[in-house]
Amino acid sequence: MSYDIAIVGAGIVGLATALKTKEKNPNLKVVVIEKESRVAAHQTGNNSGVIHSGIYYKPGSLKAKNCIEGYNMLIDFCNQHAIPYELCGKIIVATSESELTALDNIYNRGIENGLEGLRYINEAEIKAIEPHTYGVKGIVVPQTGIVDYKVVAAKYAEVFKNSGGEIQFNTNVTGVKAQTDGVLISTTNAEIKSRLLINCAGLYCDKIAEYTIPDLPVRIIPFRGEYYSIKKEKRSLVKNLIYPVPDPNFPFLGVHFTRRVDGEIEAGPNAVLAFRREGYKKSQINLKELFESLTWSGFIKVFKKYWKTGFGEMYRSFSKSAFTSALQKLLPEIQKSDLEPGGAGVRAQACDKDGGLIDDFYIRELPGQIHVLNAPSPAATSSLAIGNTISDLALKQLNKI
Repeated sequence: MSYDIAIVGAGIVGLATALKTKEKNPNLKVVVIEKESRVAAHQTGNNSGVIHSGIYYKPGSLKAKNCIEGYNMLIDFCNQHAIPYELCGKIIVATSESELTALDNIYNRGIENGLEGLRYINEAEIKAIEPHTYGVKGIVVPQTGIVDYKVVAAKYAEVFKNSGGEIQFNTNVTGVKAQTDGVLISTTNAEIKSRLLINCAGLYCDKIAEYTIPDLPVRIIPFRGEYYSIKKEKRSLVKNLIYPVPDPNFPFLGVHFTRRVDGEIEAGPNAVLAFRREGYKKSQINLKELFESLTWSGFIKVFKKYWKTGFGEMYRSFSKSAFTSALQKLLPEIQKSDLEPGGAGVRAQACDKDGGLIDDFYIRELPGQIHVLNAPSPAATSSLAIGNTISDLALKQLNKI
């Protein structure tokens, strides 16, 4: 089977890339290769469903640029295809004076990134917006919204296929060989010849890249984020979205409260090392994958530096009481009995050899290959913008081949 472009991974980034590529050149023969039987089976289908505003990200970074651009493209797409969403806004809340400097830094980033309507709120104003929330100062972010990204991804796939694109499900990539005129991709079903490979494999993107880049300087470390759901009779404790001031040392936003489009209220997530790349439960362990994570030089350095934080996250994973205590900083009335086990997602976090948890999107190009090696949150919000960027790179390469 021969194609112009083969995209590995039918998550939201892979599908957005496929969609944008066909949009720009309908004549190209494009295939998406997916090892599962459906789209959005992993990171896309297990996230919190937040439409991010772009307030957190370093001005000029790929995250900032693509989140702002992708936000507007996503809203337009949802309007065009009648996908339900709501721009309900959120508040970011400092619960102590010691967090005020970090809160100011977030506000200033939002202004630099062009967000309009941001405003500071005091303790009384926090109560007026979220009556059960405690905070000494906060920020209102009106752009933030909620959507079901499984629905969005399914629509991307539908539009892509209607434009002549192809998706091969239940097809696992087992090898990639670079050739003078493209790549030869071995799969569990057949060999696929393509002029260009685009790697959007998420939790396994480094494994796909290592077929042709054996000295890859990053490795995906899987972090599981576990959620609780607030019981239906206590959902009134949360009106919309309530976030803490995040720890600036980590690319995670801290445990927060999220109203979903179906009305459910989620509390979480924590961030613990997953014992397998698709380990959504504590009991799911892959010894080979766990060994690879624990022995990666970069992860060892991260662990040595932040082991106390890591053990705290792990303790909360096993202790509902400790998880509840973390939530009570924002919502003092929440009780252990108000929480029911919720879902979990696994974040594909790239870690370099020097112990850096890569905070920005990371795309690496080779002749005939484009590898997306770090695309965590806000990748879903940014998906159409990222897809636009990657499709431009792809078309530029194809024009040279």
